[in-house]
Amino acid sequence: MQQSWSLAASLAITIGLLSGSLTAAQNTGDSIPGVSTYTVSGLFPTSAFSSYYAPPASTQEPQPALYDPVLNITFPLNLTNPKTIPTNDTDPVFYPQAVVNLSAADASAFVQTAITAILGIGQDSSLVGNCSKCIAALSIAKTLALVVPQQVPNALVSICQQSGFESNSTCQTNFEASTYGAIWTQVLAFADVSGQDGQYICNSFSSTLCPMPTTNPLNVTSLFPKPKPANATAPAASGERVKVLHLSDFHLDPRYSVASEANCTAGLCCRSNVHNAVSAQIALPAPLYGAYQCDTPYFLALAALQSIGSLTGTGNGNSSFAWTVYTGDLVSHDPQTQLSRAYTEYAEVSVYEMFKEYIAGPVFPVLGNHDTNPEAIDSPHSLPGPLGQQFSWNYDHVTSLWQQDGWINSTTAADAALHYAAYSVKNQYGLRIITMNTDFWYHSNYFNFINTTNPDVSGMLGFLIQELQAAEDAGERVWILGHVLTGWDGSNPIDNPTDLFYQIVDRYSPHVIANVFFGHTHEDEIMIYYANNGTIQNSANALTPGWIAPSVTPLTNLNSGFRMYEVDTGSFDIYEAYTFYADVNSFPNLTSSGPTYQFEYSTRDTYGPSSNWSSTAPLNAQFWHGVTEAMETNRTLVEQFNTYQGKSSVKTPNCTSDACATAKICYMRSGSAPLGRQCPQGYGSVQSAFDPPKS
Repeated sequence: MQQSWSLAASLAITIGLLSGSLTAAQNTGDSIPGVSTYTVSGLFPTSAFSSYYAPPASTQEPQPALYDPVLNITFPLNLTNPKTIPTNDTDPVFYPQAVVNLSAADASAFVQTAITAILGIGQDSSLVGNCSKCIAALSIAKTLALVVPQQVPNALVSICQQSGFESNSTCQTNFEASTYGAIWTQVLAFADVSGQDGQYICNSFSSTLCPMPTTNPLNVTSLFPKPKPANATAPAASGERVKVLHLSDFHLDPRYSVASEANCTAGLCCRSNVHNAVSAQIALPAPLYGAYQCDTPYFLALAALQSIGSLTGTGNGNSSFAWTVYTGDLVSHDPQTQLSRAYTEYAEVSVYEMFKEYIAGPVFPVLGNHDTNPEAIDSPHSLPGPLGQQFSWNYDHVTSLWQQDGWINSTTAADAALHYAAYSVKNQYGLRIITMNTDFWYHSNYFNFINTTNPDVSGMLGFLIQELQAAEDAGERVWILGHVLTGWDGSNPIDNPTDLFYQIVDRYSPHVIANVFFGHTHEDEIMIYYANNGTIQNSANALTPGWIAPSVTPLTNLNSGFRMYEVDTGSFDIYEAYTFYADVNSFPNLTSSGPTYQFEYSTRDTYGPSSNWSSTAPLNAQFWHGVTEAMETNRTLVEQFNTYQGKSSVKTPNCTSDACATAKICYMRSGSAPLGRQCPQGYGSVQSAFDPPKS
């Protein structure tokens, strides 16, 4: 699957090397793989795209005229024009089949009676506690979803507004049919709202309504096709290493508007339609290359890609990447009212086209929660009729793009389209790469509230077991790629699927699974998977590391970054990890040149000495457990980890307290949502001030 550079990529990189400022010579030591800093030329690489509606300029982002080879269309300018952002999604919506046919008059009366009954529940003295009242309201709403499904979105908007649950505009945004109203209608129709499903739904609205349900016991006796081999051990290293690039969370913003408000009060900043409520004038004009409250403009996306070769010592006469992993999220953080299928497809075409131009070798991507529409929503195939296939438009599109780019073959693409864009492929070095659609354990995918006692409603984890068993039988090593992490502080995933994933990792580690990779948080983090569900967290039980990649987008209050690994081609363990970043705080001052991407740190050099780790041993789960043990007595090491978590951003809060250090160590040892939620809360993200619960 190795492929040569395209002519456009070669020219772009050559021009970048000639015009970019190389502020350090090629390093001959082991600590830095390439140059230490790379300043991108101030000239936009127009060869990145074949044609433009609007060319790049110092006062505006470009508007490429993107052709979609799968759909055979050129996306219209009004889809991404910063001055005409659409606010009305006309994509089709899906409803469950009504169980009865009512006349229009009877349906209207039925809806009004239900709304009145739901609004009256708050005053019902026979119901004790918010949770019981919420469950009662859901039971009435379920009847609506079964009888008059197409009227449920408007009813939900009305209930939300009349109860004062949210502002009128927020109620409209959250529950109208074209955003999430039709999705909630399906969930209400198929969920067991009087049981655990209902508790999850109510908790998703507010933790003050129902507590989060506890993790269901998991019976693993018949879960796996074969028992774990006795004395299962990882294979020996070959001593031959290759370079592997890890990119994540581009969040391309083609609607980025230079000089608009970069410090807006609400919404996605650096847009022409947002403002700062406390200032009549623009408080912080959006720089050409991006800002801390904004997603990735084209200028920043291409600056990051241009810098990779020189910083990593790849391409242009050096060896290329053996392969690249991309752990999801292409689309910007627009409000749902501004998103659409077409906007998702545009981002898929644009970002993958840039990868194709600038990255040699195969790229193995996964879908992130933003890479669908509505955002974060994917339905299980088990839903009846067309409801189980309502997102096939995306799986068909993206897998066809991957095939056309030469990253997977036609057989793999066809299989991926049937598995929610997840696939299993053996690369040219003999490593099996298995990807996952992690929306099926993400808390914002409301379809996960249907049949919550089943940890694998989608069948995604069954697919993973099947592929891992085949890999074990064939003596293969595996990397697992996903987007939403399974653990850390437990704030992103839901319990039961991630508990099952943890058991799967235990069963097939350390002899089959070498590493697991995620994105999503935008931050530089790590997780450790232990034997026996993490009940004894020590070096002997540390099985597999979960690498969480830094994002290219600066959102929120982060620098822009990426990572490269040095990987052994026998064991497929990681022996070195280098992280690079650009200081977003410097972007407002850029005039004649682009941003400077620079070497941030070597994982081995930073953490190895403190944990007394051998210079010849891999950076595996035992390495990372040793780092957490060193952190227990070395607070400076925790502070360093915290700094790197935000990619050395000036906005990162300090982690100097014992409480913060204890929490960070606990998060690093938590590979599932149940384990993460047992940790002290409030220190998981560095995108804002730490906010531990008040005692």
